[in-house]
Amino acid sequence: MIPFTSLRDLKISFSPFNSFSQRRWKKPVVTAQVRLETRTRDLKFDKLITHLNKLKTVLKIQQLISHRKRGPFVSLQLMSRCRNIVGLNVGMGIFLPKYPHVFEVFKHPLRKNICCRLSTRFRDLIDEEKRVMKEYESELVRRIKKLLMMSKTGTLHVHALRLISRELGLPEDFRDSILGKYFLDFRLIDLEIVELFARDESLTLAEVEKWREKEYTEKWLSEFETRYAFPIDFPTGFKMEIGYREKLKNWQRLPYLKPYDRKEVVRVRSCGGVERFEKRAVGIIHELLSLTVEKMVEVDKLAHFRKDFAIEVNMRELLLKHPGIFYISTKGSTQTVFLREAYSKGCLVEKNPVYIARRKMLDLILLGRRNTRRMYHQEEIIEEGHSLVSTVDGDGSRDGSDWVFPTLEGYDTDNEDPLDSL
Repeated sequence: MIPFTSLRDLKISFSPFNSFSQRRWKKPVVTAQVRLETRTRDLKFDKLITHLNKLKTVLKIQQLISHRKRGPFVSLQLMSRCRNIVGLNVGMGIFLPKYPHVFEVFKHPLRKNICCRLSTRFRDLIDEEKRVMKEYESELVRRIKKLLMMSKTGTLHVHALRLISRELGLPEDFRDSILGKYFLDFRLIDLEIVELFARDESLTLAEVEKWREKEYTEKWLSEFETRYAFPIDFPTGFKMEIGYREKLKNWQRLPYLKPYDRKEVVRVRSCGGVERFEKRAVGIIHELLSLTVEKMVEVDKLAHFRKDFAIEVNMRELLLKHPGIFYISTKGSTQTVFLREAYSKGCLVEKNPVYIARRKMLDLILLGRRNTRRMYHQEEIIEEGHSLVSTVDGDGSRDGSDWVFPTLEGYDTDNEDPLDSL
């Protein structure tokens, strides 16, 4: 008699009569998160976004100092309570002395506490950026017009524009200084929706069309190859799969509805509808990035334009499908998308005045503690009821020798609400 054994011990070959032993092979799901983790990294963009995050932190501290009403300086004890608001993972007493070209840390001779203020050079660069924005106001109006012309209804939410106001180079009060000032071009609906009065057909030429014209005239490429093509620049080390080059060639020739065309939106269920719909979304994002100052924007902010631009797709997945056009950097707390063709060796190819002013700020931050002996100026800090507070000699030394930087670390306290004291 054959002893009974469990089904696990029996080796039964697959047949229609024992389908319970069938093992199916599941194809791995390629999600946006998987593509993001396995993408080819570009160290130039990652390094750039790391530096820009430092500039963003410095500008947050500058806003806190500028909100101070009693004078252009703030005590370090008060600033240390704002560490979480600014987003620092180190104390203010450690962060501020790292950038002596941006911040000046001194001892208040009357109150005998450590204070901080912005340097003259950095304040001049902030004023320069504001002055450039004022001088190029017509260019800012043109950018808003082009964004409204890409919208399917000719309207945009003011909140969406406010989210990318710095990327577009708009001033903080653009709602009044630009939208309210140019009332012949824009109209506010319900206070939070801006509408374009009339289309300007002279602005319907997309930035990628200029590249196509250049490829057609200078490189003698056929119109069939360049009419719907995009500039492709893969990162170093990018490996193409089998058949990828042929798919890319066919995608470059695929016709699509251009950003400023007024025809009906492509239907997804039509012939080649999915590919044409996605290529139209690529064209709109490409044009939006071209309108920004630094040709980059955070991925989360793009989601606020999906409904107005009729590109209701997964933004991050769409950007990751085209590594030769876009690059997503995950450095910092957010994900930022760059327009690859606009950069060369970590710098913009075509620089604009606002970018130049911001680049000067970044260069001043990246100096760190170098060239501090050349820093010389003499300023007066005037407060209500007080006169001269501190002077700085030509060699960079300050009056009062009873303070040192190690004492700054003792001012990192989080026990009070900083907004109540500002």
